[in-house]
Amino acid sequence: MAIFMTGDTHGDFSRLRPVAFREQGGLTKDDYLIICGDFGGVWDGSEIEQQWLDWLEDRSFTTLFVSGNHENYDLLRSYPTSVWHGGLVQPIRPSVLHLMRGQLYEICGKKIFTMGGASSHDIRDGILEPDDPNYEGKLRQLNAAGALYRINHRSWWKEELPGEDEYRTAREALDKTGWDVDYIITHCCPSSIQDTFSGGLFQRDALTDFLDEVRERCRFQYWFFGHYHENMVVEKEFVMLYKKIIRLK
Repeated sequence: MAIFMTGDTHGDFSRLRPVAFREQGGLTKDDYLIICGDFGGVWDGSEIEQQWLDWLEDRSFTTLFVSGNHENYDLLRSYPTSVWHGGLVQPIRPSVLHLMRGQLYEICGKKIFTMGGASSHDIRDGILEPDDPNYEGKLRQLNAAGALYRINHRSWWKEELPGEDEYRTAREALDKTGWDVDYIITHCCPSSIQDTFSGGLFQRDALTDFLDEVRERCRFQYWFFGHYHENMVVEKEFVMLYKKIIRLK
């Protein structure tokens, strides 16, 4: 059994084609590829999207993902929840699973804690409400100005950040394991690590501060995350992933 890790896919799974991800030739459904958020395969429910999900289901391996900030949380909420390898998941397909927030899983003999979510960086110019009476006019103005904005319930959801119940679930899960795991998988990273590689470019929020608490209290071997669209190792045990695929040893 093997575990592979990669970063944001945003609905583009071309890096998982056999010509790019050659290791899959010898894999089975008991081998796993984990996407560190911004999966993007549950976005608009279109026929093309369904075809890509079926394509993922047809891979030799099982695809797992944590949530990012670019997910359709209205659509994601419609999928049922079940228990898998000790934690809650949402099966999108039988072997395409959403690893939910604040969960602890036993996968390939490793204890893995997951906490998806992140703050969007591309909303500098605001969130547009689709029921705003001036929606069309504001939309034209924003597009003409090349603004960075999102549309509520169409391209942005407040659920990109966890709620208090999810933080409580996370602490309870870590309490049960004595705050001792093998791997941590998130979309963003602790505030302190974010500051280290960005020099303060990215703003702290409730989630990155919570992840700092996890960093301080939890024993772990490696922490994997996406979100920042680079491949980088920070302070030896924090691994930022984008398009690179790595195999855990």
